[in-house]
Amino acid sequence: MSEAGEGDMPKYRVNKFKRSQAQTLRRALTDAELKLWQLLRSRQLGNIKFRRQVPIGLWVVDFVAFEQMLVVEADGSQHAENASDKTRDADLQNRGFRVLRFWNNDILRNTNGVLQRIIEAIEQSPSPRGLRPRPSPSRSRMFPTSTAQ
Repeated sequence: MSEAGEGDMPKYRVNKFKRSQAQTLRRALTDAELKLWQLLRSRQLGNIKFRRQVPIGLWVVDFVAFEQMLVVEADGSQHAENASDKTRDADLQNRGFRVLRFWNNDILRNTNGVLQRIIEAIEQSPSPRGLRPRPSPSRSRMFPTSTAQ
């Protein structure tokens, strides 16, 4: 069995309602969530695996990198001084996650600044992996080694 941080995703029991809610949210992204997802998906940022609209406990988070235990939230104006967000952040932190929140406006107008802050958080990651370059094609496939001489 591998150690935590070596690619194992924490296991959470998700009820059917939360799973359905997450699926609905995945189909109805805001402009800011869509823009950020286009930049985070497919390991484009530091070769880190992000997932979108993921149920964790009572919550559905916008984006999560499980290996880095990092949650990224895109917030609209309804989140200003929201007590529920403070409760949510505290619960996620108790579960071991770090939470980054960005205003939708910042995501749309200062995308590079938002990505830089995410990279900084990943570099401070508790994961031994942190940021690393994309893997190149396997050398063994490119340059097969011969056992016969």
